[in-house]
Amino acid sequence: MGNQNKAKAPRGLMRWIDARFPATQLFQDHLSHYYAPKNFNFWYFFGSLALLVLVNQIVTGIWLTMSFSPSAEGAFDSIEYIMRDVEWGWLIRYMHTTGASAFFVVIYLHMFRGLLYGSYKAPRELVWVFGMAIYLLLMAEAFMGYLLPWGQMSYWGAQVIISLFSAIPAIGPELAQWIRGDYLISGITLNRFFALHVVALPIVILALVVLHIIALHEVGSNNPDGIDIKQKKDEAGNPRDGIPFHPYYTVKDLVGVAVFLFVFCVVVFYFPEGGGYFIETPNFEPANPLQTPDHIAPVWYFTPFYAILRAITFSIFGLEAKFLGVMCMGGAIAVMFVLPWLDRSPVRSMRYKGWISKLMLALFAASFVTLGVLGVLPSTGGRTLLAQVCTAIYFAYFLLMPIYTRLEKTKPVPERVTG
Repeated sequence: MGNQNKAKAPRGLMRWIDARFPATQLFQDHLSHYYAPKNFNFWYFFGSLALLVLVNQIVTGIWLTMSFSPSAEGAFDSIEYIMRDVEWGWLIRYMHTTGASAFFVVIYLHMFRGLLYGSYKAPRELVWVFGMAIYLLLMAEAFMGYLLPWGQMSYWGAQVIISLFSAIPAIGPELAQWIRGDYLISGITLNRFFALHVVALPIVILALVVLHIIALHEVGSNNPDGIDIKQKKDEAGNPRDGIPFHPYYTVKDLVGVAVFLFVFCVVVFYFPEGGGYFIETPNFEPANPLQTPDHIAPVWYFTPFYAILRAITFSIFGLEAKFLGVMCMGGAIAVMFVLPWLDRSPVRSMRYKGWISKLMLALFAASFVTLGVLGVLPSTGGRTLLAQVCTAIYFAYFLLMPIYTRLEKTKPVPERVTG
């Protein structure tokens, strides 16, 4: 009798919860009864990995705020205190700094999968737009967190980025001053960036993540063939080419999680500074407004857009090069929001698109990586020219898409997924 009562207790508890909150319904709608295409491949690990890294950033961030002092006088010293005196503080800090880079690695691969298989095309436009909004806010979150250690590169990197807003005609200088909260970057800037980094932006990011997942599960996941599996259903009304996300993909994702955590731990324990790319060497020195570093460059995940900014060295129609650079840098992100309406191809997946789309995607990926490398290096005449060529390729991929996706010949799409 005792064992029977214990077995019934959870069911009774769940009935009590379900009468007040749809816990079981949510579990079924988004996991056990949510049918995903059965031909997911390697590229589909990165969505779940993005959630894993987000949890890591939130948890380690909360722990860091317990010992961090958001002031110009105490920020750098509090980081040293965390690294040297807080028990396991060094590990938490390295998990957070490495997690920031891991986040962007995962996000960039996740976005590339969307480009590869046309996951932005109807009816998934909102899924893509929500995802791009998350990406944009992640960049803002990372930039504001970058200032908090109050090291040399933090201070001067923020100085360069914020000064870009002053290039906007009419409102530029006032806008830059409003962002800083002062005439120069100071403790006021640090304090407001801290508030945005730990409170405001994470709340909005979490809300967008929920909207992203809800929108995805409403229209269904895409797959490498770009086929809508809802069109072929069995007698029970379930997609013939789909399987329940839980337990099949939750278990499969554990393999990706295990591999990811292995690589992540290797970096955290053996290469936490990433050769100066995850934590720059000048950032081990306290911020000094009177001493400029030899070379100022943002963290690696911002460098493609920084290279686009520096590639604009000419003026057009009386507009200064600095302003044009800022416009191109912003346009490089903004153009991705309208991608679903630029692609006019009748098929989704790159498997069935023509050779022009494949070539353009390869050139786009190569130009993005090249711009990332150029953004780290000091400018020279040859590097600037290469950056200008890569910038032209970057924008050509998007702006010419309505033409080449409409004109090229596509392959026939099979009726069922091919695996």
